[in-house]
Amino acid sequence: MKKIAIFASGSGTNAENIAKCFSDCKHIEVAVVLSNNPGAGVHERMKRLEIPSFTFSKDEFMTGDAVLKKLSEYDVDWIVLAGFMNRIPPVFMDGYPDRIVNIHPALLPKYGGKGMYGMHVHEAVVANGERESGITIHYVNERYDEGRIIFQAKCAVEPEDTPEDVAAKVHRLEYEHYPKVIERLLTGKV
Repeated sequence: MKKIAIFASGSGTNAENIAKCFSDCKHIEVAVVLSNNPGAGVHERMKRLEIPSFTFSKDEFMTGDAVLKKLSEYDVDWIVLAGFMNRIPPVFMDGYPDRIVNIHPALLPKYGGKGMYGMHVHEAVVANGERESGITIHYVNERYDEGRIIFQAKCAVEPEDTPEDVAAKVHRLEYEHYPKVIERLLTGKV
């Protein structure tokens, strides 16, 4: 059985979707959720699903020791970022080489990098008159949104679409594809 730790900073809709998708899976388990935000909605979502969740401080995250210890306690094999708003320190990449993945709400390399997250991305897509957007699932490296791309899925952006419309389309792609790609990665089918 492969065990996942999800890192999340916000409401946790993607984390919840991933956890539900693997709730009856015999070979993949969401073992623990970790957050940098004690008030994040993800904690309440995980409580309902009976998945342990913990908050870490900035210092604990930057040095890595306490967080890596928690990952070890839960026998974590992979780290999955789902709405996690911090750059991952090198200590985690050393501990989990090519086993940390992220989802980005745009077709990288467009609309990536520091400050490009959530509605900021969708607003930029609409403001620039893009005809398509989508998701990118990628490995995490030391720079924001520059890790090797694993998978992309596209959606049309219509001239009348608002940033909220684009967000809704992108969220559908996230919920549909992220668990499937995680499963393929963990079972060696990517």
